[in-house]
Amino acid sequence: MTPTLAQLRYLVAVADCRSITGAAASVFIAQSALSRAVQAMERDLGVELLARRGRGVDLTPEGARVVRLARTVLNAVEAIDDIGTPHGKDSRGSLTVVTTPTLALDLAADLVAAFSERHPGVDVRLHQHDSREAVVQELNQGRAELALVDLPIDKELTTHHIQEREVVLISPIGSRLPSPVPLRMLDGLPMVLPTPGTGRRTEMEAMFSCLGVRPVPSLEVDERLAWVTGVTDGRGSLIWYRDVVLRAFGSRAEIRSFTPPLLRPVGIAHARRPLSRAARAFIADVGRKAPVREPLR
Repeated sequence: MTPTLAQLRYLVAVADCRSITGAAASVFIAQSALSRAVQAMERDLGVELLARRGRGVDLTPEGARVVRLARTVLNAVEAIDDIGTPHGKDSRGSLTVVTTPTLALDLAADLVAAFSERHPGVDVRLHQHDSREAVVQELNQGRAELALVDLPIDKELTTHHIQEREVVLISPIGSRLPSPVPLRMLDGLPMVLPTPGTGRRTEMEAMFSCLGVRPVPSLEVDERLAWVTGVTDGRGSLIWYRDVVLRAFGSRAEIRSFTPPLLRPVGIAHARRPLSRAARAFIADVGRKAPVREPLR
């Protein structure tokens, strides 16, 4: 008996999640129903597709071959499905996108607005979360389908690179620093930093260690407004994206590029599960429309 598309999707989900429980959650069905579907597929094909091990599963050689073919079939079905809506213009449905406040300030809002204009039939909801960890949790628990995030991110997620964003140094007015500022001059510089133990602080500490510099924390806080006031009150300098600086600071701070330029990739992330037509259209649209950010000279 020929496997159904649902059975193929379930098997691919198991291959991606490496567990029946995770696969069932990713395709929004009961674990028992997914298990029965895969077992029926094994009986019909007369081969064992999965090797059960404790709480997880591995693909058998036959299972790996079927998964490769299943991905080809499912991709072809999605392509055929999209023919009915040329360029995605008539897409319908809803889409939840999550991001951090920093990216929501300009990039996320701009991309969502452009997508909504191109796809008026899709109801796009943009939610903000204070940390990348919270954003990842929203994806893994199925409360959001796509995330706009700094890269790299959780290796269990699928990512699509959008652009490189310049990271700059924002300092109080009157700071005696060259422009552009060498990265080595971060050593001993009073800085406004996220609180210790947070994901962003951990990333920054890793960067400082790699550069061989040790800034002096003058203010440790996670609220973006406190970052701004920390700089404008003269407490210290801040590392942030150039794209959000003018909107957040206006003329109340000095902005300097680094030398060599410091760039951070930004992209779209999603769980390893089949995407809705709206989500696929968003990824394709952003890939065409996202602006390229170059460091200022």
